[in-house]
Amino acid sequence: MAVYYVGGLPKAHAFNHVMRSARLMTIKATTTKTTTFHGRCFWPLSDQRRSYNYCTRKMNGDVRLLKRGASVAQLQSPSRFQPEPIPMLAFEELSFAENFTTSSRTNLPKIIEVVQVDSVYDTIKQVIELRDRSISSLTLERLVKKFCQAYENLDSQQKQDVLLHLASKYYIKEEDLKVKAAEIVHTKEYEILMKKEQELRTILDPPYNWLFSKLAQIQQNGVKFLGDIRADTLTILLESKSLPNDQRLALKTMSGHLKELLTHWFSAGLLELEQVTWQSSCSMLQKISEYEAVHPVKSWADIKSRVGPYRRCFVFTHRSMPGEPIVVLHVALTTDISASIASVVKHHRGRVLVSATSIESEDLNESANLIRKGSENTEDPALCTTAIFYSITSTQTGLQGIELGNSLIKLAVKKLREEFPTMNAFSTLSPVPGFRTWLLKTLQMSKSNLNEIITDEEKARISLAFYGPTDNFFDSLFTALKTNQWAQNEKLRSALETPLMRLCAKYLYLEKRRNFALDPVANFHLRNGAAMWRLNWWADLSPRGLTNSCGIMVNYRYYLDKLEDNSTKYQETKTVEASEQVRVLAMQAKLEAKKQPSQL
Repeated sequence: MAVYYVGGLPKAHAFNHVMRSARLMTIKATTTKTTTFHGRCFWPLSDQRRSYNYCTRKMNGDVRLLKRGASVAQLQSPSRFQPEPIPMLAFEELSFAENFTTSSRTNLPKIIEVVQVDSVYDTIKQVIELRDRSISSLTLERLVKKFCQAYENLDSQQKQDVLLHLASKYYIKEEDLKVKAAEIVHTKEYEILMKKEQELRTILDPPYNWLFSKLAQIQQNGVKFLGDIRADTLTILLESKSLPNDQRLALKTMSGHLKELLTHWFSAGLLELEQVTWQSSCSMLQKISEYEAVHPVKSWADIKSRVGPYRRCFVFTHRSMPGEPIVVLHVALTTDISASIASVVKHHRGRVLVSATSIESEDLNESANLIRKGSENTEDPALCTTAIFYSITSTQTGLQGIELGNSLIKLAVKKLREEFPTMNAFSTLSPVPGFRTWLLKTLQMSKSNLNEIITDEEKARISLAFYGPTDNFFDSLFTALKTNQWAQNEKLRSALETPLMRLCAKYLYLEKRRNFALDPVANFHLRNGAAMWRLNWWADLSPRGLTNSCGIMVNYRYYLDKLEDNSTKYQETKTVEASEQVRVLAMQAKLEAKKQPSQL
């Protein structure tokens, strides 16, 4: 049997039977000698023209490139196109996956040039030496491109060596700095002082900054290339635990300089807000799918729903990175504030989804009914009174620490209010990514005195849910939470709801890092001026949701008339604006910890 994979889209002419499922289309061909492929085909998901990239024939592990660059359209006749016969066996099965690639690159092996690190060092030296010389721009361009090409062909260890070389050898010269600082101290005349100050600025600007600026100016996609260099630097700092302190400090300093440069180039005024729709390019839709980090996109039907009716997808793009989303924001348009992610990302199925634990989502019923009230491509403005920001993703690791999400949310709110003047509520439906890790650590630290976090009454209920009293309550509870076994036991879920909600409120509202919220998502929204509005139990039943936050999600409300006050109070006095539900739960956890210990 031979299997043909067609860049995600089918393009077969001779067939007598089609079998479809949500994610797979199988076509059985009747021909005994050849199967004919054509330049156009049927695709059930859209009436929009879509590009496919390649078709490969895979037989006994052998994959060959057959064709690329054609297009597809629904209900287009293939009869007017010339066939391209491909020899095959008497019976062949053609399989086509929905989640295909639309990248302009094929899966052909990349031809990698073997590069010696010493030659890269020489190229860096040649480029930086041109800083103080008058030289042809063509020479500089040639050397910069040579460096970029060489760097891209390096393996991980070689890249680390090159970055360490840059950070250590081409930093500011300490002796020059000390001499110039001494001269400034003894200078009294104003004009001479200004001149010395300018000379000091030059000394304080590391030579590698000049290299980075030329990379951005000369190299095509140079700004993204610099972002990738910073991403490599951050990866080294995170993963290379054995780096000497001086090298680690040099890399951190260079990363800081890169961040400063990228902050200027990626300021909000240089970014463009775009709305992604089903009519957007395949490339953009594919990147939106691939970059989604909060709620992974599973298929074309999934991404179609996320950019379709009652949904909005906004992205920031940069003119130096055309077609590349920098930050992605997904929004659901509803009539009330959602308490479950199933009602947001799975509404396109139009039916009630039953989880592995046989629990039905009422929110999903409501969302499905809302979708059925209009046709596929229409919306009722009366049903769009609330905007739910359910996913925001920064796609570029090299831009870490550069706040762009805040600006994207503000512009999205402005655009939504222009489209829907009656829209009056803006909220997130956010994960709590660090809660379960913190919970397990807290349990371990309270092993000898669990009454600090669980009452005697709650312990009794949890013990009964374990199908009777357990000899080792702590080990059973710890194992159930660590392995997510508790999620499959309805009685145990019910028994754990109160203590887990209380502890999650404590984690979000009381736990701090440098006096700010410990949870990174909470810290982001609180800095933007949002209020911690509601904790939602059993809101994310995905494996990721259970593993990160025991299924709990939180709504952060954006009250437009209070954003500045809330942001100011949080950043200046570290005051967290929260609803009564969150405050009461957090205070209960705090009081529980103060009670006298009892024997468990």
